[in-house]
Amino acid sequence: MQGVSGSPGTGAGAGVSGVNLPALRSHNAALVLDLLRTAGAAGISRLELAERTGLTPQAVSKITARLRADGLATEAGRRASTGGKPRTVLRLVPEAGHAVGLHLDRDELTAVLCDLTGAVVAERRAPLDLGAGAEAVVEGAAGEVSALLAGVSPLGVGVALPGPLDHTLGVLHRVTGFPEWDGFALRDALAGRLGLPVVVDKDTNAAALGVAVGTGAPSGSDSGSGFGLDSGSGSGFGFAGGGSFAYLHLGTGLGAGLVIGGVVHRGARTGAGEFGHQVIQLDGPLCECGNRGCIEVLCLDAVGRGTLAEAARVLGAGAANLVGLLDIDLVLLGGRTVAAHEEEFVRGVGAVLEERARREGGGAPVPVRVAPGGARGVAEGAAQLLLAPLFGRGEG
Repeated sequence: MQGVSGSPGTGAGAGVSGVNLPALRSHNAALVLDLLRTAGAAGISRLELAERTGLTPQAVSKITARLRADGLATEAGRRASTGGKPRTVLRLVPEAGHAVGLHLDRDELTAVLCDLTGAVVAERRAPLDLGAGAEAVVEGAAGEVSALLAGVSPLGVGVALPGPLDHTLGVLHRVTGFPEWDGFALRDALAGRLGLPVVVDKDTNAAALGVAVGTGAPSGSDSGSGFGLDSGSGSGFGFAGGGSFAYLHLGTGLGAGLVIGGVVHRGARTGAGEFGHQVIQLDGPLCECGNRGCIEVLCLDAVGRGTLAEAARVLGAGAANLVGLLDIDLVLLGGRTVAAHEEEFVRGVGAVLEERARREGGGAPVPVRVAPGGARGVAEGAAQLLLAPLFGRGEG
């Protein structure tokens, strides 16, 4: 498949307009491609594409002709019009391209193959020891990806794993608990082994991206929140209006993915979201990062003792810090520990945020919900590191 690059943004569905300039051809193609994606099997007419993007009908005709020639779009029948002949509608061809999403957790590997809509068409899981050394991990990961592809030629591989790391260069830093990874160029090593483009990001950023660009028309939006949520089919909730949220991932570690104005916030050095290493107890237990009293060690210790209510309160304290600092719309909870005890964590974190809202008298508390995607949410988000830029969505 021929790639179509787009400038970062939140997509045509969020009100981005096209520009009739040859230099922005790929940007305009991304807008059209995104509208084809969101239209689904029912398709969308060229006239509607022109109206939604602000492009001229001539520009839309040229773009759709190129997309059809590349196999990305096809006719989906005709639709009656209010006057004149019926309009031909076009739809995206989901199987025209694929991306691999690879989640390297500390003890488990999850790999998914996604089509252009983000739907998972194949999946593999395997045990993983992140402390086994770079060579063994890269070789094991490459083997699982190769087995997953089985003749498919994908756009590339998105890799998500615990941070900190440099997203731009694909270089790991001192991964908490595994300092031996510091300085390892994972992106280049895996790309060389697979012969495919590779993008590397933190697990929390990948999961947050998957939510931010999730398919499905938003519904059930909370009053005044600025976002819409749809828990239907697709890779995640659909966000309307470029909302802001925090995705908190509690599994073998604890981190956050931040979406501000519909875009993943990575920071100037791509180090944002090291949520788990906020110190909230100066004389607390020693964390693997070297500090004492981090939210991560306090949460994991409480989970290990079976005191889930305490773990949820600690997580809620960190969530309240984020709400106060960033004034976000929503807190989403994910990770295997949350998945095993969803009700307890949603209730506990929500109670802390409700108490904060009562103290401040600022209206309704920020809602707390379980993130979509379940056990493979991070892997699906990792695939979006390749897919989202094709549609001018989020950041890749």
